Amino acid sequence: MDTSQGLPLKKGPLDGITVLDFSRVLAGPYCTMILADLGARVIKIERIATGDDTRAFGPFIEDESAYFMCFNRGKESIALDIKSPRDRDLLERMLDQADVLVENFRPGVMDRLGYGAERLARTHPHLVYASISGFGHTGPLSDLPGYDMVVQAMGGIMSLTGWPDAPPARVGTSFGDLSAALFAAIGIVASLYKRTRDAQGSRVDIGMLDCQAALMETALARYDVEGKVPTRTGDNHPSLAPFETFSAKDGRFVIAAGNDQLFMLMADVLGNPQLALDPRFITNDLRCRNRPALVQAIEEITRTEPMEHWIDQLNIAGVPCAPINTIDRLLDHPQLAARKMIIQVQGASGRSFRTAGNPIKLNTFSDIDVNTPLRAPALDEHRERILAELMSGTGDYAPASGTDDGPLPQEDHDQFKQVIA
Repeated sequence: MDTSQGLPLKKGPLDGITVLDFSRVLAGPYCTMILADLGARVIKIERIATGDDTRAFGPFIEDESAYFMCFNRGKESIALDIKSPRDRDLLERMLDQADVLVENFRPGVMDRLGYGAERLARTHPHLVYASISGFGHTGPLSDLPGYDMVVQAMGGIMSLTGWPDAPPARVGTSFGDLSAALFAAIGIVASLYKRTRDAQGSRVDIGMLDCQAALMETALARYDVEGKVPTRTGDNHPSLAPFETFSAKDGRFVIAAGNDQLFMLMADVLGNPQLALDPRFITNDLRCRNRPALVQAIEEITRTEPMEHWIDQLNIAGVPCAPINTIDRLLDHPQLAARKMIIQVQGASGRSFRTAGNPIKLNTFSDIDVNTPLRAPALDEHRERILAELMSGTGDYAPASGTDDGPLPQEDHDQFKQVIA
């Protein structure tokens, strides 16, 4: 770890890729966080004085936002006034060395600033330019602002979430933002691969509403085939049974017996093998049609023992099942710990906290060190480092602490600052 800059000296599949991150809040920063976790160098371009909006979002650790730190770990920060000629000159130099630009402004904003995709395609044809917006850069709604709640409602997921006799429900995390971030990362990686063949960058245009439609699973096809509008089904799967929660003696747990073989194994575990031979339940389609009777028959048995008993026995038999964990149980979950999924993050204060790590495990690259906190940058923390690199003509990470040749002479910094000013 280069403790002087708070940056990991990391190797990964995207090592050598530099990303200029103009994004803020969640969708864009989550996308660039994925790229950083995979080894890219991510330089966050922030507003003077205030930076990313989420620097003001709670909860806070010694006046630093844990929300911001979660999604901006392992990045660098430089604050620029893009309307200032001196900062524009600095940004042009950064664009010369960058491979990817990510932004999540409303369509037209980057064009008005002079850094739209069409202009940069002419001046920086190598650049992969990724835009995330509510509705994409084409279509009748492209000019409208897009927020997670808006696209969850418009994209249909709220109509499928919750219980039939209750109002529609928002998914408990920012499903609209996070899905757009994932699709953007996929588009960026695909574009970087294409660039290895033709040396040309691409435009990645991600609309959050598009991503919601893409994640509707079979809901669109079910309506088109059956002519019935899918709606809220509570905790059960509309096409599989038993595939829902069941009451035990001390709470509710999940059984997901998604085929006939698993259903027979489940019936054996419950001590009622005849259940699998009941004419009402002999196929998955019949089990779905007779779901209330199926749930009643299963719960007459599961209510007689605690959850732990049933989960242990079902796991032995190979029937998918699970407790319904609350968030506090995830931080010390043995499976997540074994997979190095709980990492530490800290800000300038040095106080660390735990959050989720990188789920992409590659056998050819080492995982994040869970014992060494990843730093999230203070606003404008890496200005001097970036200025020095631009002056020296390099775009690489500086050597690790203890092997650096030391800072550039102050007169050289001042001279370079005058050039870009």
